[in-house]
Amino acid sequence: MTDTWPAGPVWVVIPTYNEAENIEEMATTLLAIFDAQSLDARILVVDDGSPDGTADIVDRVHDRDDRVEVLRRAAKEGIGPAYLAGFRRALDRGAELVVEMDADFSHDPRDVPRLVAAAEHADLVLGSRYVTGGGVTRWGPLRRVISRAGSAYARLILRLRVRDLTCGFKCFRRTVLETLPLDDVGAAGYVFQIEMTYRAILAGFTVQEIPITFTERIRGQSKMGGGIVKEAALRIPKLRALRHR
Repeated sequence: MTDTWPAGPVWVVIPTYNEAENIEEMATTLLAIFDAQSLDARILVVDDGSPDGTADIVDRVHDRDDRVEVLRRAAKEGIGPAYLAGFRRALDRGAELVVEMDADFSHDPRDVPRLVAAAEHADLVLGSRYVTGGGVTRWGPLRRVISRAGSAYARLILRLRVRDLTCGFKCFRRTVLETLPLDDVGAAGYVFQIEMTYRAILAGFTVQEIPITFTERIRGQSKMGGGIVKEAALRIPKLRALRHR
């Protein structure tokens, strides 16, 4: 990390629903990384009304370190609306870079500085499982097939070269989020990741993939479900119409 990069604060946006088992450790780990890297960064947890007290835990962490805060939302609406709410809050507070990641350690917090560093030369940086050096651990054969097939399907329909379109570990420059019509982003599930990347490419922004290793969660319950696959199958062909606007 150079002395002049990043030019302004980094906000790490983490959506949560019932992540009481993970969120304090994640926040503490990230704060230690920020300190070790001399990174001007904050953590925004966007909690969708978790009944397990996730938001209250974040408030207690905030009492110890005000670089951590929680945005409380009334109900679970999906990662798309949660991220959009977090993006808007981060931009309002002056973020120059916005990182999105999961709370469950499937994304390695030690990779955050790598995404931030890569954003010096790209508008949108993707933590990619499917470029050289990337990968996944603790996934069965079926999960691997579904993930790769989802990215391949989206690449084919949308005519893109990005290898990992469903990745949820990203770093946006402020200008990307300011330029994209966030009010028009309609995906609620993981197709949100595809839609944001596609819209960024259509807007002329540069995208870089850097290798990461995705690790299946150890604690807590996965939020993946059949509805996510159905949403992707229905929405991805509709996204193609954006190319002709």
